Amino acid sequence: MEDNLKLRGDVYITVKDKDGNIKEERKEQNLVVSAGLNFICSRMKDTTDGAMSHMSLGSGTTAAAAGDTDLESILGSREALDSTTVSTNTITYVSSFEAGDATGSVTEAAIFNASSAGTMLCRVVFGTITKAADDTMSVTWVITLSAS
Repeated sequence: MEDNLKLRGDVYITVKDKDGNIKEERKEQNLVVSAGLNFICSRMKDTTDGAMSHMSLGSGTTAAAAGDTDLESILGSREALDSTTVSTNTITYVSSFEAGDATGSVTEAAIFNASSAGTMLCRVVFGTITKAADDTMSVTWVITLSAS
């Protein structure tokens, strides 16, 4: 008998202008990094490591790799998650980056279990999204576990 557990991360990004008009929408797929896989295993044992609590945006362009532990180039500071929802085989993280937060050329994002340092669960790198100073950006990150 062989079990194959798979993790899939879908990242939905929406940028709105100051009037609430949608400027851009994207769907990207992420990489659950090695530290994130270790985190998941440690949480199966106990709750020694804190739960995922923050999301961050950056301007790095180096492809996501299993050994990543932080963003390449953080824009602003990590934002506390607005919500975390667990449903059948999925966990959904949502974070909003308000006007003035993480502005510039956004090309990467990640989820962490602390406002600084801590463990990175996953990282995604994508084509440039320009977030102006008065724009808002919403990031919804859905991690799905499946057996196949």
